Amino acid sequence: MQNMHMTESNRPSKRKQADRANRDGAGGDWDADQPGDGGQPPNKQQPPQNMLSRGALVWIIFAGLGVLILVMVTSAHNQADIKTWQEFYNYAKMGAFEGPVVIEDERIIGTLDPETPGLPANLTPPYRVACQISPHTKETYIVRLGEIGQDHTENYGRSFLVEMLFAWGPLILIAVLIYFFVFRGLRSAGGGPGGILGNFGRSRHRVTNKEHSNVTLEDVAGIEEAKDEVGEIIEFLKNPKKFQRLGGRVPRGVLLIGSPGCGKTLLARAVAGEADVPFFSISGSDFVEMFVGVGASRVRDLFKQAKESSPCIIFLDEIDAVGRRRGSGFSSGGHDEREQTLNAILVEMDGFETNDQVIVVAATNRADVLDPALTRPGRFDRQIHVTLPDITGRVEILKVHSRRVKMGPHIDLERLARGTPMFSGADLAAIINEAAIAATLQGKDFVEQADLEEARDKVKWGRARKSHKIDEQERRTIAYHEAGHAVVMFFDPNSEPLHKVTIIPRGQALGTTFMLPEKDRHISTKRQLLAQLRVTFGGRIAEEMFCGDISSGAAGDIRQASAIARAMITEYGMSENLGFLLYGLDDSRNPWEQPEKAISDETAKLIDDEVRALIGQAYEETRQMLEEHRDQVDRLAEALLRYETLSYDEVDRLMKGEELHKPTVGDLLKAEKEKAAAAAKTAAAATDTPELDSDSAGPGVIPTPA
Repeated sequence: MQNMHMTESNRPSKRKQADRANRDGAGGDWDADQPGDGGQPPNKQQPPQNMLSRGALVWIIFAGLGVLILVMVTSAHNQADIKTWQEFYNYAKMGAFEGPVVIEDERIIGTLDPETPGLPANLTPPYRVACQISPHTKETYIVRLGEIGQDHTENYGRSFLVEMLFAWGPLILIAVLIYFFVFRGLRSAGGGPGGILGNFGRSRHRVTNKEHSNVTLEDVAGIEEAKDEVGEIIEFLKNPKKFQRLGGRVPRGVLLIGSPGCGKTLLARAVAGEADVPFFSISGSDFVEMFVGVGASRVRDLFKQAKESSPCIIFLDEIDAVGRRRGSGFSSGGHDEREQTLNAILVEMDGFETNDQVIVVAATNRADVLDPALTRPGRFDRQIHVTLPDITGRVEILKVHSRRVKMGPHIDLERLARGTPMFSGADLAAIINEAAIAATLQGKDFVEQADLEEARDKVKWGRARKSHKIDEQERRTIAYHEAGHAVVMFFDPNSEPLHKVTIIPRGQALGTTFMLPEKDRHISTKRQLLAQLRVTFGGRIAEEMFCGDISSGAAGDIRQASAIARAMITEYGMSENLGFLLYGLDDSRNPWEQPEKAISDETAKLIDDEVRALIGQAYEETRQMLEEHRDQVDRLAEALLRYETLSYDEVDRLMKGEELHKPTVGDLLKAEKEKAAAAAKTAAAATDTPELDSDSAGPGVIPTPA
């Protein structure tokens, strides 16, 4: 049900633009094509700009930083290798310097000519060398260089201020940049204007109006009770005085609870499409950031704008991201940003005035982890459970999603609904979409029932791997394994009806036996659970009886049987020796609140004995059933090896001893190969053979049919 599309639009309604222009664009971005400047109304006079705006100051700082880096690079380029005075004097005697040397108060610098013979080989560009001197002996060095005819110039060095600028200038500039770009931005994170991080405190919600949503309550099917509850909320907003006449008040919050894909978000989109009020939507994860206090600031900003736009609706999707139970034991003892955000939500919801007409709609699939203070009446007055659809609801959902798809005249949606128990609305929407894609790829004019069946199997179990190569011995083992499942399912009166059986790999399974429930079951009896155990044992027992060995292919069956048997003993109270007691973990309590030792060692041993006895009894009953129908198992396995996939009608004929007359897998592959070869031959004749008239054809050339 969540596959419905909605035109996402953050564009605010015209009647709210003037109010929102004064809130610095909170609640959504302005469109670039809106008149005016910066989201302001077109006729509103702009305030005069300062001579030195913030942007200009930032560019000046960047320019200064660039100049400073250039000076530092140049200064680094002018560095020289330090030599002793004797080495420097020897270079001067050799005439190795290019031009005069520079004599400063504390050093003498010269540039060597790399072409001078006798220079060391380890010199590196820019071939500058220097020797350290003192101001008191400077004249002595000048005299000695003059004696050997070395030209020189004197430089009195840089001032103290310049030295300090080069030493501390970069640090000061970096500190100024950090102040402008980080600290001022964090200081304005609470909602103040300006700063790169100034918008962190703003709410990131989207505003949707009725004209922006193409989803209505007519597009929602299979959850009629939830639709009625939501319809009442819409009526509250449209006509609040009708309910206030007798003293009632508008509900402050509505919590949508349901499994993933059941239609919680679709219901919220339908509310946006039906109600004539602004619809503020945001996800719970949008409140949490790396900066402390940002989530609470966004909550306050969201509710402030909602109150200014009342009557309106706030939709918090996946509220469990910020609404988890406080004091869960995982806190490190410091500040918890998530709890701070939850506290802000609690305060804002409980601080509503009765005339605010702001309704909070939240959705979650983890209602068990929500904080009790959040779910109490007064904050969320209503809790709407969006459950998985029953067979009638699945038919309605399939009809809704098949409106946009060209369906064949012989489509049976009720049969498809029967074969999709425990499917959510999103799963059913995926089935229709996958069937349409498959029919398109096969060049069909409309979707057929076979496409829907294949799409159902693909969504539930994965794509069929028809090209997967399996060893013949393994293929035989798989065939008998699935035949064992199918025969038990066929003859056991308490089992679900058989739908089809296949040995074509699909997903992680090498073979599959499908069932087709006749109706939805909300409870399971002991007889039905025992029948499920017998069906799971059929594959392993058939391997042992007909293949002379057992394989690891029954690992999934063992896991499923163990879970069913242990639940029957520890949770469902179906053991006479253990009685009407719960021996498993309590799902209503957190794992860290469970006692370390819920049961004694003697009771644990008794549970293991009961589980083992239950499985052993069902195992022997399954073996007896397969021994009675040994010929049917053998006949069904051979048919699977020959045809790979068999429907219920074909299995029924085999169980009655009749023969099947249909093309085998080899026949189908051969026909497909011949068809492809004929098509290739026709295409080659149409493109490669030149068309010649019979009169102009040369010797040995046969004219084309054209």
